[in-house]
Amino acid sequence: MVAYANAGDLYRQQSAMTASPGELTLMLFDGCIKNLKLAKIHINGKDYAKTNETLQKAQAIIAELIHSLDMRYDIAKQLIQLYTFILDTVVQANVKKDLQKTDDALGLMEDLRGTWKQAIRINRAKQSGSEFA
Repeated sequence: MVAYANAGDLYRQQSAMTASPGELTLMLFDGCIKNLKLAKIHINGKDYAKTNETLQKAQAIIAELIHSLDMRYDIAKQLIQLYTFILDTVVQANVKKDLQKTDDALGLMEDLRGTWKQAIRINRAKQSGSEFA
């Protein structure tokens, strides 16, 4: 069983090392969404230590998204406000072990992930000269 865990870790590490910046950002969204979903399970199970752990991981990922913004672009100025709002919502969810706030943050992150994935697809299509990717 350990070999499988190590193989999974190795695969994730290799994926991160070969991913484009857009794909890395998508991986951050995926990690945040995963942790927010786990936090909901832990809140419902009243396992507040695990809730804290998963929400802190989500907070760290959102902080990384904020730090990765290139502020030379107008969209970054808008995204920083949205990421900061989501981060504040996750912090409040953690302090209060609040399922609704966790759901609110999760919904926003899922919307952002969908938009980001669409942007990657459009960018690939433009790079390949095709309308479809």
